[in-house]
Amino acid sequence: MENFISVEDVSDLKNLLVRAKAIKANPFENLALGKNKTMVLLFFNPSLRTRLSTQKAGLNLGMNVIPMNLAEGWGLEFEDGTVMNLDKAEHVKEAATVISQYADIIGIRTFAGLKDRRLDYADQVIKQFVKYATVPIVNLESAVLHPLQSFTDLFTIESFKKKERPKVVLTWAPHPKSLPQAVANSFLEWMQKTDYEMVVTHPQGYELSTEFTSGSTIEYDQQKAFANADFIYAKNWSSYEKYGKILSTNSNWMVTEEKMSLTNDAYFMHCLPVRRNVVVADAVMEDKKSLVIEQAGNRAVTAQVVLEKLLFDEVV
Repeated sequence: MENFISVEDVSDLKNLLVRAKAIKANPFENLALGKNKTMVLLFFNPSLRTRLSTQKAGLNLGMNVIPMNLAEGWGLEFEDGTVMNLDKAEHVKEAATVISQYADIIGIRTFAGLKDRRLDYADQVIKQFVKYATVPIVNLESAVLHPLQSFTDLFTIESFKKKERPKVVLTWAPHPKSLPQAVANSFLEWMQKTDYEMVVTHPQGYELSTEFTSGSTIEYDQQKAFANADFIYAKNWSSYEKYGKILSTNSNWMVTEEKMSLTNDAYFMHCLPVRRNVVVADAVMEDKKSLVIEQAGNRAVTAQVVLEKLLFDEVV
C-alpha cells in the first residue's frame, strides 16, 4: 500500500479485517515496528476521534506522532502556477516535500467548503499532497471521502452481524448545519466491496453522486427502508445536486424508537459527533443495540491496521 486515500488503495480487504480483529485483541503486538519512525498529522479543520485515534494507533506501533493544526494562521497555496501575492504564505510543493523530510507518514484532514462542488470533488488538498510528498499519505477525511471511518464502520458491522448478508440502511437525518457528503460517500464506497443488502434512504433532493450509490437501493420512504434492517446508519449530508444547500429540516426523519421497532432488532450506528434529539432520539442512542461507542473505539484499531500496513510495506 503506497497511500491510504480510499478503499481502492486496499488490495485485500478481507486480510485487513482479519488483521483488525487481531490488533483489537493485542494492540501492542508490533510495538517495535514504528521505532524511530515519525508520523505528522495535519489538521485543516478540527477533529476529536480522528486525531486521538490516529495518534493512539501510531503510539501503539512505537511511532513518534506530531499533530499540527493548520486551521488557523498558516495558509497553504494549492493551485499550480498562481501568483502568491495574497494571503497564502507557502505553496504545497515546498510544504509537502519539507514535511516529508520530517515524517515517515503524513496524515491529512481537510473539509469540503460546500460552495463549489467542482472544487470540492477535485479533492485538491489530498491530491496535491500525494503528488508532492515523498512519503505515504493517509486520508484522515477529505472533501469527498472518509476512508478510516468507513473501514471502522465495516469492521464494526462484521463484528456484530448475525447473518452473512445483513440488510444495512444508510439513512439521512436532519441537522441544523450544512454538512459534506464525505462520510456517506465513503461508507457506500466500502459497502460496494461487500455482498450486503444496501439501502439508502433520504428525502427528495438529497441524492448522492451515482458514483457512490451504484448497487444500492434508493428508498424515499424511511419507514419502508427500515423494515427488516439489521443495521441502521444515520448521517446528515447537504444536497449534492443543489450543492451544499439545506433543503429540509424535517424532524420526522430523526431516528426514533418507533422506527427502530420496524427493523430486525437492528443495531444503530453513527460516526459521531451526533446531535441528540435532532439526528437520533436519546432512547436509541442509549439502547443496548447502539454501537456508536464501539465504533469510536474501533477507530484506533483500524487506523493501526492502516499504519501497520504502510510501515510493513516500507520495511519490505
